[in-house]
Amino acid sequence: MNQTYMKTSKILPLVMSMAVPMVVSMLISALYNIIDSYFIAKISEDAMTAISLIFPLYNIAAAVSIGFGVGANALTAFFLGEGNHKKAEGAASLSLLLAIVHSIVLTVVLLIITKPFLSGFTDSEAIARYGVQYGSIVFGFLFIQQLGLIYEKLFQAVGHVKVSMFAMSAGCITNIVLDPIMIYGLGPCPAMGIHGAAVATIIGQAVMLAWYLVAYGKGLLGLRLSLADGWRSRKLAKRLYGIGIPAILNQALPSLLITVLNTILAQFSQTDILILGVYYKLQTFIYLTANGIVQGIRPIIAYNYGAGMIARVKAIIHTALGIAFFVMSVGTVLCLFIPQQLIGLFSSNAETIQAGATALRIICAGFIVSAISVVVCGTMEALGFGFMSFLISLLRYVIIILPLAWILSHIIGATGVWHSFWIAELGTAMVSMIIYRCVITKIHHENRVAAQNHDDNQDKSDQTQADRIEAS
Repeated sequence: MNQTYMKTSKILPLVMSMAVPMVVSMLISALYNIIDSYFIAKISEDAMTAISLIFPLYNIAAAVSIGFGVGANALTAFFLGEGNHKKAEGAASLSLLLAIVHSIVLTVVLLIITKPFLSGFTDSEAIARYGVQYGSIVFGFLFIQQLGLIYEKLFQAVGHVKVSMFAMSAGCITNIVLDPIMIYGLGPCPAMGIHGAAVATIIGQAVMLAWYLVAYGKGLLGLRLSLADGWRSRKLAKRLYGIGIPAILNQALPSLLITVLNTILAQFSQTDILILGVYYKLQTFIYLTANGIVQGIRPIIAYNYGAGMIARVKAIIHTALGIAFFVMSVGTVLCLFIPQQLIGLFSSNAETIQAGATALRIICAGFIVSAISVVVCGTMEALGFGFMSFLISLLRYVIIILPLAWILSHIIGATGVWHSFWIAELGTAMVSMIIYRCVITKIHHENRVAAQNHDDNQDKSDQTQADRIEAS
């Protein structure tokens, strides 16, 4: 497949053509998360609390696959931008091989720690039982998720984002349809409760993976994947992990954040923990949309960076920022004007709805400014500055928000936790702008030095040629 259109097409139509399919995918994925939680909440509030508590572990597993996939995505697109198809295939094949290894290790670890992890946050046997039942299934079949997400990133790297859109949509829609059937028992299917929710999740992921495999079999990826070739390309592992590890940590940090915030909120009530879990379900609908934009521009930025077109890279980033601001503005409006209805999707308790509405109104104050850190973070990954991306996420999820949440919770109670969100977003956005300008300046300097060296070498070559002509 020829990807040269990534450096020749008009920027706004190009960004939209790459971002819209991913935004659609993210919206459907977010819709699935909300609907899945809605059905689980109908089982009982204990079941919903269990899912909220186990979410950090599930997010760690997803973080590994998504984060490492970011490394595969950026490196593959970079090599394609350089015109090195063989190295692009090597990077893609190695990422597939390592994804298999990751899935085996994660499955063993997560199955072992699920029960003790839950016991650290609740004394309720019912909540712990629900969490173990759900976790034993989704963690036991983790390899399906891991492989599916690697293929997703590879198809995005070559610009075939519609394959990702259809695959993710097929998986999520399958899950949405199966949820009520398997949870409550419709038709010939027996009522399986929370087991049914987990099984529906696995089947949805399997449908997504099958779609990718069929697309690969038809040659739509444009790259030949081979585990043997992946092993032969193992020297690229350092570069893959150089981008992938910070991206993995970026993805895992929200799990750390939720775990610590759950600990802080536990001193107030289980209701506050539930509200935090509901918020993270709702905010995925907003942030996954913004993330869809980032996923769309990441291969374009990496490709143009590999081709040496820095001015075009900057224009792509600015365009993405404008779109992200719009998305986050919509999220802000929704949380300000219909917070009760949003919380009411997950609880019928009047006190929970009121407290949750207050939390949403406070937290959403940081939505719009957070677009800066979201886009800059993805940009750093695309440019290969993985540590800078990690630093932004570390500020956003740990360094600013956690101490602030702890301090404010001791001053004004659980409400202090909600205020820590928007303050952290504001601080992180300011640092992100500084990092972005420093990195772009560094890239410009390196390009000028490379151009000067090229000109000097050319001058020397011309002078040598002239000397030879004069001598002859």
